[in-house]
Amino acid sequence: MPEQGTNKWLVAVAVALGALLEIIDTSIVNVAVADMQAALGATLTQMTWVVSSYAVANVIILPLSAWLGNRFGKKKYFIFSLVGFTLSSVLCGVSTSLTMLTLARVLQGLFGGGLLAKAQAILFETFPREEQALAQSFFGAIVIAGPVIGPTLGGYIVTNIGWRWIFFINVPVGIAALIMCVTALPADKKRVGPNAPVDWLAIALLAIGVGSFQTFLEEGYQDDWFESRFITTMAIIGVVGMVLFVFRVLDAKDPVVDLRVLRYRSLWAGSILSVVVGMALYGALFAIPIFADSVMNYTSQQTGLILLPGAITSAITMPMVAKMIKKFDPRLILVVGASILAFAVTLLAKLTPTTSSGDLFWPLVIRSFGQVMMFLPLSMSALGPIPREDVAASTALFNLTRQFGGSIGVALLTTILDNRQMFHRSVLVEHLSITDPAVQQRIATLTGGFVTKGFDLDTAKRMALAVLDGSVQLQAAVLGFNDTFWITAALIVLTLPFVALLGKPPKGVKIEAAH
Repeated sequence: MPEQGTNKWLVAVAVALGALLEIIDTSIVNVAVADMQAALGATLTQMTWVVSSYAVANVIILPLSAWLGNRFGKKKYFIFSLVGFTLSSVLCGVSTSLTMLTLARVLQGLFGGGLLAKAQAILFETFPREEQALAQSFFGAIVIAGPVIGPTLGGYIVTNIGWRWIFFINVPVGIAALIMCVTALPADKKRVGPNAPVDWLAIALLAIGVGSFQTFLEEGYQDDWFESRFITTMAIIGVVGMVLFVFRVLDAKDPVVDLRVLRYRSLWAGSILSVVVGMALYGALFAIPIFADSVMNYTSQQTGLILLPGAITSAITMPMVAKMIKKFDPRLILVVGASILAFAVTLLAKLTPTTSSGDLFWPLVIRSFGQVMMFLPLSMSALGPIPREDVAASTALFNLTRQFGGSIGVALLTTILDNRQMFHRSVLVEHLSITDPAVQQRIATLTGGFVTKGFDLDTAKRMALAVLDGSVQLQAAVLGFNDTFWITAALIVLTLPFVALLGKPPKGVKIEAAH
């Protein structure tokens, strides 16, 4: 039960602001890469580390969040993370070199992981049992809206103010959240003494293993996966590091990450589904902006506006699903949500070169509705049956699986998209024989058009062939995007049997749901 005198909604707003800062900064830098590259004199390959370093630092700290919260107290750790995130945002904004910016982004990721992991635990300890579903829906709306707000807000700031302000804007929001957290959050109940031994070797193995695997996922496509010695090394180090880490913590009396909670069937089954939800949330979400940029020629701001109705739908739907969970088995709602999500993704698999923002409206709105119906029930089904003393450790692992799911989804779908585009291009080229009368007629028409504009015959022919090649490339790209959506829909359907392994939350039991 919440402590007497606690303003629960002030707590909710305070922790939600902190978590929102972290989520927005995951995607907001994507729209500023070109401007940062020009300002810092870096190559595009080097600039990818500004994005990747944040994600790598995030996944390192996530599994440690339960231990850190217990050791230092949830309130102290959250406030420490909030102050650190705000200060590291300032460092990002004043960076004068690529090295300085990358290191500042690492700090942002480390502190941001603490914000993300602990915000919901604090939130659900503050609200009474009967209001937990409502609190979860409020927080879930923030979580789902974040990836949409990032590119939209970032595009506006970069266009009208400057790239440094995508970081400076965190300062006033961070200060406001800090004041509210200091004022509203209840005092900590210390669980682990400050003199308890720290397993530094386990922490080092975790950082090496998880960090290397995340680097493998983030940078693999850029470096052509196992064709790169660096990516191969990261994969090997990641696997070895995580295996050694597992053996280390399973043998520890007070592990920094309690993997023993995976003995609960609902948690490991829910974690597998959480990976899929992460892939659907971030993997499918990444494809639409790329399509809007490469096929529709939209700016980041315009792309953000395409995604905005879906975010609004999520915010409206969250409270509705929270009420449904009180009346129906969360597992049933989860299956319905997955079916709706898969259906929406198949609608997105019907893209054409002439697709407009209006064509994307309903598929994205339906997708958001189905996503919410998976997001809320999954946490309750996976974590509800777990004893209260193991919920914090379970939540940390559950967070990690969704984060990994997003990274795996982006890496997998990016690779599939590239391969399918090449496949479709080769098939289309085979059907464009130079002896085909229709092809000859098309080339002749294009050539004639360029000649009438003043180009000589040879130049006009080259330009006509270039236009034809561009048309082939465009059609191959569209078909490749459609393939990625079909594969995503199939993956959602194939993982539905794991729902049968989830537990049903006992009535009246308090649940700490995960982001």
